[in-house]
Amino acid sequence: MIIGIDIGGTTTDIVGLSDGKIHNPTSVKADDPVASAAGALGKFVELNNLPLSDIRFIAATGVGSGQIRSSLLGIPVRKVDEFDSIGTAGAYLTGLKEAIVVSMGTGTALVHVKGEKISHWGGSGVGGGTMVGLADQLLSINTIKTLMDKASKGRLKMVDLTVGDIAGGGLIDLPETATASNFGKVSDEATDSDIAMAIINLVAQTIALMGISAARAEGISDIVLTGKLAILPLIRKVIDGVSQLYSMNFLVPEYAEFGTAVGAAIKAAELKS
Repeated sequence: MIIGIDIGGTTTDIVGLSDGKIHNPTSVKADDPVASAAGALGKFVELNNLPLSDIRFIAATGVGSGQIRSSLLGIPVRKVDEFDSIGTAGAYLTGLKEAIVVSMGTGTALVHVKGEKISHWGGSGVGGGTMVGLADQLLSINTIKTLMDKASKGRLKMVDLTVGDIAGGGLIDLPETATASNFGKVSDEATDSDIAMAIINLVAQTIALMGISAARAEGISDIVLTGKLAILPLIRKVIDGVSQLYSMNFLVPEYAEFGTAVGAAIKAAELKS
């Protein structure tokens, strides 16, 4: 088995790969990169009753992978570029030959995959970290789960300014419900749930529009979403709304939340072979 580890800004993800199949992905909190990587590996082998001798090597990627040496718990470590990992995962998990792959983590990274070529298209500091930071400052909420629960009854019309608010109706190809300004109409009657939903809307719309801009620039319509935010229902609801406006194809494949770790294992296996 090959182990893929993605040491991110807030969590460390780990997956197993053998015979082209993905096994038992899991996550641990990431504080110290080396400790979190060792902890993730220990958790994985314990949960799967896997002897360390059965692991060929570890494919390490992510912002914390630079602090991992050439071996971890006696197992050889191979470093994999994070953008290569993201792109490889997007193509492998969807079967697409060309797409924009968006990694939705603490921040956001965009990668263009075209056949064997993988290139970093761009990115943004807007991501899960933004949601948690704003939620903490505005609502004293410090976890995404609590934010999602609070937002489930939120009303965007109490916070966001819409096209209809400005124009009295739709504009050409924009419906009246389209956002004209995030947080542009915060009502005195806005509840914490309304603010929570507006935070999610701001972040999800920003990420979706970045993906659309990248796809349009490359003349394609397929956008693959990976990372922890990709599987959250409220995030998907917002992105689906943006997708309908711009006729883009957003895909969230199985194992999307562990995409970068999956991509690291696959890419390392390809390079090794």
